[in-house]
Amino acid sequence: MMSPVLCMSFLALVLSGGAWAFPPIGDGASTHVSITEKAVLQKVTEVCQAIAESEGRDFTPTGNSAEELVQACLGPKATGEVSAAKFKSALNEIYIQNGQVDRDFVNSPAHHFNSEAFALGRRLITDGVASIKANVQKENFLAARETLGRVLHTLQDFYSHSNWVDLGYTEPYANLIRPDLPLENLADVKTPTCSDCANGGFCSNSILPNILNEKKLTSGYMGILSSAKPKGKCSHGGAADLTSSKAPRGGISKDERRSDNVALHTAAVTVATTATLQLLDDIRGAAGDNNYLRFMGIARSSVVVFVIDTTGSMSDDILEAKRVVYEIIDSKKGTQDEPSQYILVPFNDPKFGPLIKTTNPNVMKAEIANLTAEGGGDLPEMCLSGLQLALTGAPASSYIYVFTDAVAKDIELKETIVALIRSTKSTVSFFMTDDGAGARRRRRGVESSEATFETYKDLALASGGQAIRVTKENLPQATDVIIDSSTSALVIVLQRARNPGRAETFSFLLDESLNNITIYITGNTITFTLKNPAGVTQKQNEVNGELGTVQTVGNLFRVRLASNKQTGLWEISMNSNQPYTLKVTGELP
Repeated sequence: MMSPVLCMSFLALVLSGGAWAFPPIGDGASTHVSITEKAVLQKVTEVCQAIAESEGRDFTPTGNSAEELVQACLGPKATGEVSAAKFKSALNEIYIQNGQVDRDFVNSPAHHFNSEAFALGRRLITDGVASIKANVQKENFLAARETLGRVLHTLQDFYSHSNWVDLGYTEPYANLIRPDLPLENLADVKTPTCSDCANGGFCSNSILPNILNEKKLTSGYMGILSSAKPKGKCSHGGAADLTSSKAPRGGISKDERRSDNVALHTAAVTVATTATLQLLDDIRGAAGDNNYLRFMGIARSSVVVFVIDTTGSMSDDILEAKRVVYEIIDSKKGTQDEPSQYILVPFNDPKFGPLIKTTNPNVMKAEIANLTAEGGGDLPEMCLSGLQLALTGAPASSYIYVFTDAVAKDIELKETIVALIRSTKSTVSFFMTDDGAGARRRRRGVESSEATFETYKDLALASGGQAIRVTKENLPQATDVIIDSSTSALVIVLQRARNPGRAETFSFLLDESLNNITIYITGNTITFTLKNPAGVTQKQNEVNGELGTVQTVGNLFRVRLASNKQTGLWEISMNSNQPYTLKVTGELP
């Protein structure tokens, strides 16, 4: 399931850090990734089964692939081709953070349960689990997954670095994830725990008999900078461990499968897997089944947020905005891209909000139906205040759509909005209607809308979104852009902006893994030529050309490539002396 890029990143971690934990990756070996993957897939399967039973339907995956699991989990409501890209991405986020513990905390006994650091290691786990639960509750799923990866590394290392399985235990040490329970029968710093291993490597019986008989818990000392360790203590072992050359020599690590420790390594892997399952089940209990699946990247599409201007100047446009939003909601209902949650933030002047959340699309449509356009003493409105409320109230990685006919009065919030966009990784797109509004603004002595519209373009670009300027008549045509951008497994292939514009050629590489390639260009007085790897070209005025279809909506060109696209290096030559943006997207299968 791991991509070549991810495999390379893990390889870099191994080469930079050495081996003092279950290997992050390995061919046929038990690794942190294989232990984590087995437990995560098993727990996800259990949760999907429970949800299916509660809904009175069968849960029968047609195979073992991620796509088949996601299809069966979402059930018959997930019509069309189901993508498992978000699920795979969530798993990779966990795996990467798990592996990075070896890189970032290589000399920390607590992170690996080395050097008898049991209390500190347990604290890392329990604090981490509390953080995961809090972030899942707040729908900060990325932060929760990253913490989970690090916590699981530490938890799994306990079973390969301590003598837990040497003591004959076949079940996990529950006290590691229970802060209310004490850690008992620990070997103190003055208690010898190992005998000398004459060959200086690993010995199968180096732990002292009295430690085993008394069920004393110990772990190997690890030193990558010093060979110092308390008298009589076990070492972790291996070439990277300098303490292993100091009596008692040797090591008790069960990270790798060796001829002298096959049974112990297998036991450590088995118990580490069970412990991982128990920790995941603890998180599931706190999150609830549906939120747990969202945490794991198995859910409807990310949250969709509508930020809508309700000032009096929108009286001609708000009905069109409502129709657009209704169409978006209806187009995704019952599909794999149906949002897991809808959020509405109206804004007026000087008020904005409240923020309204619902998982029911019909409830959201009713809330939007109740919006009326009134108030607002001048054209610039509190747009950025409404957007700020949306960014702080919605979970990370949301899709936010702003509908307005005016520039922002609260322009001083721009840098704050940029910071929120970067921290939440949400995508923001603006749809600005402009029916004669420019003339009204000029009569009021307000800065021209063309100049201040750049603020919206800057914010959209910072988030990977679009800033589209339309009339109320062609606003409905912009719905395709919203439906495109909130589709599962969207990948940005290329994104560029030029201000001022200039003639320039951009290259982008397309491979077989991407479908539904779409090019978005925003700006005025633009010409462009698209060329495929075979040299076939198409210009902006060729609506139905050899390479695809060109749709024009306001200041936006939307180019959808033909399904029989050629893989390889494409080029698009832009020509304009006005500011413009260019974005190329695709979808993963």
